[in-house]
Amino acid sequence: MDVTLEKTGDLEGFIVVKIEEADYADRVKKELKEIGQKRQIPGFRKGHVDMNQLRKRFGNEVKAHVLNEVAADACLKYVEDNKLDLLGQPIPATNEEIDLAKADYEFRYEVGFAPEVNLDFENTTLPFYNIAVTDQMIDEQDKSMRQQAGTQEPAQEYAERALVKGTIMQLNEDGSVKEGEDAIQVTDGILAPFLFKSKAEAEKFEGTKVGDKVVFNPFDTCDGNEAEISSMLHIDRDKVESARGNFEINIAEFIVNKPAELGEEYYKKVFGEDKVHNEEEYRKAVAELIARALQPNSNQLFTRNAEDYLMETYGAGMALPVAFLRKFMLRTDSEIKEEDIDGMVERSIPGIKWEIIENKAAEKLGVKVTEDDVKAAARDFGMQQLQQYGMAHMADQMLDYFVENMLKDEQQRRRLVRVAFNGNLFHAIHNAVKLDEKTVSLEDFRTMVDALNNASGAAVAAEETPAE
Repeated sequence: MDVTLEKTGDLEGFIVVKIEEADYADRVKKELKEIGQKRQIPGFRKGHVDMNQLRKRFGNEVKAHVLNEVAADACLKYVEDNKLDLLGQPIPATNEEIDLAKADYEFRYEVGFAPEVNLDFENTTLPFYNIAVTDQMIDEQDKSMRQQAGTQEPAQEYAERALVKGTIMQLNEDGSVKEGEDAIQVTDGILAPFLFKSKAEAEKFEGTKVGDKVVFNPFDTCDGNEAEISSMLHIDRDKVESARGNFEINIAEFIVNKPAELGEEYYKKVFGEDKVHNEEEYRKAVAELIARALQPNSNQLFTRNAEDYLMETYGAGMALPVAFLRKFMLRTDSEIKEEDIDGMVERSIPGIKWEIIENKAAEKLGVKVTEDDVKAAARDFGMQQLQQYGMAHMADQMLDYFVENMLKDEQQRRRLVRVAFNGNLFHAIHNAVKLDEKTVSLEDFRTMVDALNNASGAAVAAEETPAE
C-alpha cells in the first residue's frame, strides 16, 4: 500500500491511497468465511459453504466494502501519523463505482488544511477594566449585610420592610365588613407591603401604627397572582376569584428588622475570628467583597475584548479553503441545497476562523479541561439556578444532586465542557498577555459594555440583511 499527499494549493490537496491485492485479499477472505459461518444460506448447512460459492454469491459485495474500509482507514492513519491539521474530514474525490474486476486500486480523498496561525501573546497588550468600588456601594452593601444579620423585633409603628400582622376582613362594596359563612376572614394575617407589586397599595401602610385599619386590594398587591392571594387570605385556589375587591386589616403588630450593630460580635459573625477589628477595617473588608463580586464582569469584558483582538489581528486576513468547505458541507448535510451553499459558507467563515484561532491558542498555552473543571462548571451553573429560584440556602443539600444529574446528560455535559474550556482558555490568555489595567466607574463600565452590545447587534443585523 502506498499513501501520499498531493498539494494542489496552500490549503487544499488530495490524499492518494494506492492499494494492491495483497492489502485486502486476506480481509475479504476472512469476511466471506464469517458470512458462511453466521448466515443461513439456502441449500447449505450453516458453516458448510465452500469458498467458491461464497465468492460467487457475496464476493463483489464484500470486496467493495473491504476496499472502501481499507482505503478510508489508510487515509485517516496517514492524517494522524503526519499530524495534518485539517478542516473537517477527508472526502472521497469521486462517487464512481469501483471496477471490481481489477486487482489494484487508487482512491483519492480531497482535504482542506487549516491555515498557519502564529499567535504572539508575549508582545500583546490588552486592556483590563476593574470597576471602582465607591463609598455608596460600600454603604449599600453594609446596609444589606447588617439587615441579613439583624433580628426580627415587634414594633408599634410601620418601618421600611416591616411585616404587618393583624386580622384581615373582607369588605362589601359599600365598605362595610362582609358577614356570613362565605365571608373571608383571617385572624392571623401577615402582609409584606415592601413586596407588593403596586406602589400605591404599599404606600397605604406608611405612617400607620398598631390599632390602625388599612383598606387594601389583594389582587392589586400581586397583579392577581393566584398562589399569592391564596396564601395571603388562607383560602383554596378555587376560591380566589371570590376574593376580588377590598379587604381591611386591623393592625395588631409590626415586625421590623433591626439591623445588626457594628462591633466585635458582628465582625466575627460575618468575616470570622480575628479578621476585622474596627469600622475602618470593616469598610475595607466590605470593599474587597464588592470588588470580588464585580470581578466576573471585568473578566467577561476582557474575554470579549480579547476575542475581538484575536479575530481582528489573526482572522481578518486569514485564508480558508473555501472550495473544499463548500464540498464538505454539501456532502455532510443532505438538507443543504446547492443554491444555498455559498451563503451558508459565508456565514460559517467567522465561526471557522475563531475555532482555528482558539485551538491554536489552546495548543500554544497548553490549555486542557479536566474532570474537576467540568464539575466546577456544573456547580457554578447549579448555584446560579438555586439562586434564581431563591433556594441558595439549600445549596449544600442540592448542589451534588444538580451536578450528578447534569453530568449524566450528554448534551449538558458537552455544554459544560465547552464552558470549562472557554474559562481555562481566557484565563490562560489573561496570564500570557500584558495587561493595561484601568479602574473605571460602574457607569463607564456599563457604557463600554452597551457599546459592544450595540456593535454586535448592528453586525448581526447587517449579516441578516439581504444584499440588493
